[in-house]
Amino acid sequence: MVATQRLREIGQSLWLDNIPRGLLASGTLERYIRDLPITGFTSNPTIYDHAIKNTHDYDDAIGRKLKEGRSGEALLFELAIEDLRQAADLFRPIHDRTNGVDGWMSLEVSPLLARSTEGTLAEANALHARVDRPNLFIKIPGTNAGLLAIEEAIFAGVPINVTLLFSETQYVGAAKAYLRGIERRIATGRNPNVGSVASLFVSRWDVAVRNKVPEDLHNKLGVAIASEVYERYRILHDSPRWQRILDAGAHSQRLLWASTGTKDPKASDVLYVQSLARPFTVNTVPEATLKALAEHEEFGEALPVDADAVLAKFAGAGIDTERLAAQLLEEGNVSFEKSWNDRLVCIDSKNDALKAA
Repeated sequence: MVATQRLREIGQSLWLDNIPRGLLASGTLERYIRDLPITGFTSNPTIYDHAIKNTHDYDDAIGRKLKEGRSGEALLFELAIEDLRQAADLFRPIHDRTNGVDGWMSLEVSPLLARSTEGTLAEANALHARVDRPNLFIKIPGTNAGLLAIEEAIFAGVPINVTLLFSETQYVGAAKAYLRGIERRIATGRNPNVGSVASLFVSRWDVAVRNKVPEDLHNKLGVAIASEVYERYRILHDSPRWQRILDAGAHSQRLLWASTGTKDPKASDVLYVQSLARPFTVNTVPEATLKALAEHEEFGEALPVDADAVLAKFAGAGIDTERLAAQLLEEGNVSFEKSWNDRLVCIDSKNDALKAA
């Protein structure tokens, strides 16, 4: 049995963390949906940055929009929205068939707004309206400002992918922001069925500590953190407060594993996928990991992880996970800001090249 099919039987959705225009134009995305099968996708500023800088897939569109007077962030969002509308239509049958559980795509607000609740909320509402597809998540980072915007966006009926979460504490903050937004909708007589996922980044933990811990602890922290968060996820969703919103017609906010491509060349190419094959979750994988999964005919059960024991070993090695989680969140924001600004510079460069030609 192909590993991707095994994940479906376990009860986990498989999404693709990649949406450059070349996948759409070549029919590759459609083939992945049909054959592997993936049931959603995510993207982020770094993915688009690489696609614009390292391929020619966007050159014609950029040139055309520059001639039309578009520039800067407005141009970047237009490029992304064109891709997302096309992809959303490919995933729409899955979205309809699963009654909104699957078939989602994601578009991120500008990373430059990560510290502004008002700016994030305004852009989330505007982007959701512009794309005009029911299977669109707006991605908002789990910063303090972001959590306030997430609650308000959910209350307004905008589906949200809470991104850049790294710890149990950060996850609980995101889950409660979603819960408060839904409870407010119920209290005011609105439909409580507003989609959401909470995205926990996994592999960045192991990259961050690789040179700080003994070799026998390599590639174990991310899975231990994720296992801890999964237990909290199940406890929250079994709680009376959560059951009340489900009884009122809400869907659960699903837990999504992000950053699941293996970074260590000595480790299995499907390390994080196999380790985190848990029911009621989503795993969004980079294209290389998706291809590796498709080559695995057998896919064993996820090994049980004693998260407390593993985390105790890291604490003994001097790793303060709460402090590191805050650091990873800040670094993630900085990285996405840099990619966003790099894209703006790339647009300017292409503009200069077109004028010279």
